[in-house]
Amino acid sequence: MSLIRIQNFSISLDGFGTGEGLTFEEPFGHAGERLHEWMFATRFGRGMFGGGDGSDGVDNAFAQRHDTLDIGAEIMGRGKFGPQTGPWTDLGQDDEWRGWWGDEPPFHTPVFVLTHHPRPSIEMAGGTVFHFVDASPEEALALAREAAGGRDIRLGGGATSIREFFAAGLVDVAHLVVVPIVLGRGVRLWDGLEGLEADYEIEQVSSPSGVVHLGLTRRAAGVTE
Repeated sequence: MSLIRIQNFSISLDGFGTGEGLTFEEPFGHAGERLHEWMFATRFGRGMFGGGDGSDGVDNAFAQRHDTLDIGAEIMGRGKFGPQTGPWTDLGQDDEWRGWWGDEPPFHTPVFVLTHHPRPSIEMAGGTVFHFVDASPEEALALAREAAGGRDIRLGGGATSIREFFAAGLVDVAHLVVVPIVLGRGVRLWDGLEGLEADYEIEQVSSPSGVVHLGLTRRAAGVTE
């Protein structure tokens, strides 16, 4: 069966996966780009955004796995698609918003956007199709598995969606990146997930950039330390 994976998801030292005050200009709120500077400095990150050079090494090795794994579908919360809330029809010109990634988003698969306000799908260049669904984690995963055709599924965030999938016991493999900053406010990842570590084998790799890469792999049923 396909696995549900989290890749390159950054959190602060105090556990926030995004800042407060998301806008069209600031997709991570007051956190700005600080949670992702480690990736933007890599060869993979520079290539993604049209730059040159960039670092090799530990951070690049982790970051570039975004494009090397066999991903057949993506699930994300509405907050990762855009900062809007409420019914789409009340948003005026924001109805035409098609995400932060330009005409050809980097997903190249069906993407299921979790929202309480479904809307028609949006087809983008490069194979990305955004589907807007009002679904529980289990329901969204069933839709994604059908679309993925046996390939793995990426859970893209944000922190609220990832927390809900962890709470439902649906995450198989996760790569989280602890960034040495303190945000103080925003959306926290770990709230309500006490004891989660018992369900996963956890590895950590420190990088010269200052971040720590955490790898979580679900333990086999009945296996505990």
